[in-house]
Amino acid sequence: MPTVSALTLYPVKGCAGVVVERAEATPTGLTHDRLFAPVKPDGTVLWQGEAPLLAAVRVRVLHGGAKLALSAPGAGELVLDAEADGPVLPVDVEKWPGSGIDLGDDVAEWLSGAVGKEVRLVREPDRAGRARAGIDPTALLVLSPASLDGLNARIAERGATPVPMDRFRPNIVISGWPEPHTEDRVARMAVGGAGIGFGELAIRCAVTLVDQTTGARVGPEPLRTLADYRREPDGVSFGLKAAVLTPGVIAVGDDVTVTEWRRPR
Repeated sequence: MPTVSALTLYPVKGCAGVVVERAEATPTGLTHDRLFAPVKPDGTVLWQGEAPLLAAVRVRVLHGGAKLALSAPGAGELVLDAEADGPVLPVDVEKWPGSGIDLGDDVAEWLSGAVGKEVRLVREPDRAGRARAGIDPTALLVLSPASLDGLNARIAERGATPVPMDRFRPNIVISGWPEPHTEDRVARMAVGGAGIGFGELAIRCAVTLVDQTTGARVGPEPLRTLADYRREPDGVSFGLKAAVLTPGVIAVGDDVTVTEWRRPR
């Protein structure tokens, strides 16, 4: 029986993930997932392709989300009020309504020093409103160890070093599917107490070239090998982006039941 073997949420876009045993799957993704974003002076998101050290910024969600703790090598830890009011800044963050709530100068100074780029931290202003706006087809990212094993076997054949699962920053890892890329063929599935449906194949970018522990760029794998066998019209794919059709709690160890399959590619 396929089961959930790992759950990870990413409270701050681009920063390290938080491994959890259970999480609420909502129409906008796992609770607290990508609720905050680092933005440059022009309001666009700072991402790991520009600042790979973002990956080395560790995040802890405290007191049910009321506080956020950030830490990084050589920078210590900063605890901030994650729910504080602040000025509303115009920002260009995917899925947000063109604005973000600024979390203040202290965290901006700390984060800029930690990643080596001028940046401010902002919070999504109205996640509840976005949830009411309709289904987000890319709310979750789903992967299986079988897919990673298949990729790493190809990488090893080149004489290169296999890559870990965290390079792909999945929310849900599903074990028990024997064939690589079974997740691609899922149209609908029950995962714990939630219902999840196909959104689109996950097109991968240069974030996969960054060591998610050290924040060092270490490519060319896995993109070089993915280009051999996972080409799509808009890039190379690896993993499933999925919609939450029925909100509910998902926990590590939960059974996964596919209720509808897509046609083979």
